[in-house]
Amino acid sequence: MNGSRAEAAHHQLVADVFARACASRGVLEHVTGRWGTLALAALAEGPFRFNALRRKVDGVSEKMLAQTLQALERDGFVHREAEPTIPPRVEYSLTALGAEVAGRLRELIELVEGRVQEVEAARRAYDEAKSAVAR
Repeated sequence: MNGSRAEAAHHQLVADVFARACASRGVLEHVTGRWGTLALAALAEGPFRFNALRRKVDGVSEKMLAQTLQALERDGFVHREAEPTIPPRVEYSLTALGAEVAGRLRELIELVEGRVQEVEAARRAYDEAKSAVAR
């Protein structure tokens, strides 16, 4: 392949989340999964040690939080800093990319939180309509 063809081929390798084999799907899953979203949003407030983050993200198990943080670290959203003390002191913080993603997630979270009454009203109306049809 000559230089211009190689450049053209490179430019065609654009991420497309709707394509089955696109790597962005896995990344999006890590970011938008329940625990990924909550961990990133919490870390937007500043660095946390593991147990403090677990308390902040109420309901997450130790195992799920560890897996979530590992995936987010691997994807480049979270930085893990381990100090060689006994016991080791480990702190998690956002990378620049993680901070950008967390900022957008925070906007979505604030939108949902601000409109939750509308969602609840829509759910009630839906359930009532489905209940009426079932009778």
